[in-house]
Amino acid sequence: MTTSCMFCKIANHESKADVVYRDDEVTAFRDIHPVAPTHILIVPNRHIESINEMKPEDQPLVGHMVFTAKQLAAQEGINEEGYRLIMNTGPHGGQTVFHMHLHLIGGQRMKHPMG
Repeated sequence: MTTSCMFCKIANHESKADVVYRDDEVTAFRDIHPVAPTHILIVPNRHIESINEMKPEDQPLVGHMVFTAKQLAAQEGINEEGYRLIMNTGPHGGQTVFHMHLHLIGGQRMKHPMG
């Protein structure tokens, strides 16, 4: 854990968040600045700064994050109409919190990200 990492603090029960799912590997909570009716962040419980910092042994964790997103989409009732999964990496990729995380976004028609 990085002592100043906001997502580490949420995963370790040190900061409050609207947690919708938690297990031994990941914590999922509602984004405080949602861009859609459903906007949930899925974070590893251990600190990995970004996709660029992943190690080969982290591959199953990322699969677990995606599978968790699938389950949460069904729980939120957005699985039939569709949803978006996003992982931003680095400042130019839009990453603002440097703890790897997956955005689950849905509940409305999404605009195509490429224009």
